[in-house]
Amino acid sequence: MAAIFSSSLFVSSSLPKPLSSSYSRIHKAPQLFRARSLLLQDKEEKVIVQDSFPSKTSPLHSADKSTSGNSINTSAFEKRIIKVEQSVNIFLTDSVIKILDTLYHDRHYARFFVLETIARVPYFAFMSVLHMYESFGWWRRADYLKVHFAESWNEMHHLLIMEELGGNAWWFDRFLAQHIAIFYYIMTVLMYAVSPRMAYHFSECVESHAFETYDKFIKVQGDELKKMPAPEVAVNYYTGDDLYLFDEFQTSRVPNSRRPKIENLYDVFVNIRDDEAEHCKTMKACQTHGNLRSPHSYAEDDDSSVCALEADCEGIVDCIKKSVTSNAAKVK
Repeated sequence: MAAIFSSSLFVSSSLPKPLSSSYSRIHKAPQLFRARSLLLQDKEEKVIVQDSFPSKTSPLHSADKSTSGNSINTSAFEKRIIKVEQSVNIFLTDSVIKILDTLYHDRHYARFFVLETIARVPYFAFMSVLHMYESFGWWRRADYLKVHFAESWNEMHHLLIMEELGGNAWWFDRFLAQHIAIFYYIMTVLMYAVSPRMAYHFSECVESHAFETYDKFIKVQGDELKKMPAPEVAVNYYTGDDLYLFDEFQTSRVPNSRRPKIENLYDVFVNIRDDEAEHCKTMKACQTHGNLRSPHSYAEDDDSSVCALEADCEGIVDCIKKSVTSNAAKVK
């Protein structure tokens, strides 16, 4: 997984230029349980995760725990499949990085706009496939749909922030972002139908790069960002009265445990960075089938409320297989 953090998806390796002059022309908005810590990268800042739920296992760890007669061969085969999937994802991610590095060498807000436009697409794709499974009676677990919608809602507000900062000013940037999003949606739908684990890992790659990139951006531009007012959309999103969806996508946290403070543009980017860290953890948890639960569902004290017996499946092949065997059993 070290390769996941090896490069930046949002900004190039060169140091950003000062932002104060360009931003000031664009924006004149007014200024308005247990703890644990997660280190996403050895050389980066620690993101403190307070009041967290138990950590999730990865597919590789799950494969190690098989104990049936054929478990050794199955586990070894599954590990090889996982490594191939992850290698393909890393290659695709790094390829996109190189292209964007060329197109957006020093246009940071424009690059953020393009990437935030694309960032919502996987969650749309996940929900589309799950809705299809629901129509066929293959899927009856609401937690995944709730969490993925909350993730898309969070990414949408990242996009609105970049638009308010002027990232969508050029026609070319809007055209590029929208057409990449169409291709990305189709690719993700197919990938998720074949291998949800692979699709979730690809999204983890994207979110991991996002965290690393925003973290570097904050460190380089922190002093300038602290002098700039926060966009109004960011203030409304992070400090509004209804933060149910804000809590919903943070599956490793107890609801109401994170309440951002937004006083300037620096605070905005700090919270966007921390959002990406939460997305990364959620995508990692999703790679173990059936592992995802809505943070709000933990509030239920009755263990019988857990959706363990509700219909679900892992990819379209598994769905069809379960459907056939289930129907055969009913006939008997």
